[in-house]
Amino acid sequence: MRENTYAELMVHVPVCTHKEPQNVLIISDEASAMMDEIAKYNTIDAKAIGTDVDALREIGEKSFDVVISEAAIDPVSTAHINRVLKEDGLAAFAPFDLENSDASTTKFKELGKYFKIAMPYSLLATTVNTAVLASKEYHPTADINLQRADLTDGFTVYNSDLHVGIFAMPTYIKKAYLGIIKN
Repeated sequence: MRENTYAELMVHVPVCTHKEPQNVLIISDEASAMMDEIAKYNTIDAKAIGTDVDALREIGEKSFDVVISEAAIDPVSTAHINRVLKEDGLAAFAPFDLENSDASTTKFKELGKYFKIAMPYSLLATTVNTAVLASKEYHPTADINLQRADLTDGFTVYNSDLHVGIFAMPTYIKKAYLGIIKN
C-alpha cells in the first residue's frame, strides 16, 4: 500500500463529494501530504492550521467549503468547524474508531447536531483505519463529482469506484450504529 493512501482519501473523498469546493481548511499538525493532494486541483485554495482549537477561533464564519480535520471531535471543536463551514459545507474527520462504540456513538451524536449526513468510510490499510464524512448538503455516494474524481491527474489510490466502495461497512458495524449513523 502506498504511503499517501491516507492523505489521498482524507482529501479527495470530501473534495469530490462537494459540488464546487473553492476553499479547504486542513486541521492537522502534519498537513503537508494533504496540502500536496489539494495542490492537484488548480481551482481550490487551501489553508492549514494545527489541531489546537484556539487556531479555529481566529477563522471567520462561513469561510470554507470543506474542512479536513484530525482534531478531536468534541463540542468545542465541532462547533467551531460548523461555524467556519459554508451552508453547504462538509468535513472529513479522522481518526475515528468504530470498534469503540460508546465513544463513537457520542461523536456521531455531536456531529449530528450540525450535519444532515455523517457516514464512516474506510481508510484502507492505514494505521488510522476509519474516517467520517459529515455533510450539511451533499451525500458522499449520491453526489460524487465523477469528472473531478476520475479526470484529476496524480492519484495513486483514489478513484470514483473506490470512493463509493469505501463507504460499505461490515454488518456488525451497521447493526451497532443503526439509527446513529446519518446517511
